[in-house]
Amino acid sequence: MASVEEIDPRLDRIARQPFRAKFHLRGRERSTVELRGMPTMRQHAAELIAQRLAPESPYKDGKQTPYRGHPVFVAQHATATCCRTCLQRWHDIPKSRMLSPDERAYVVEVICRWIEREFRANA
Repeated sequence: MASVEEIDPRLDRIARQPFRAKFHLRGRERSTVELRGMPTMRQHAAELIAQRLAPESPYKDGKQTPYRGHPVFVAQHATATCCRTCLQRWHDIPKSRMLSPDERAYVVEVICRWIEREFRANA
């Protein structure tokens, strides 16, 4: 699994893309992190990735991740972990095969790292 030292520069590079830069934790999503905490966010991220991103051919790939409604969804768009095309383009994880356990763990780590950084930056 990638370390924080490897993830942070990638998140910084992704955040320079105008589309990705506009995503932030606000309102309900921010409150959810505050109330539930990072262990719960990590669990939710793992469940959502397993269901929506890990399969070889995810259902409605490219449209399966809502823009709002849960901190993990916002983080997925901000970190380019929202679909298999973005995973391939930004994280070098190939399409057309199931994500390995290590790749799933990496995606969850990227999402949680973004949530932690976003939460601290706007505290």
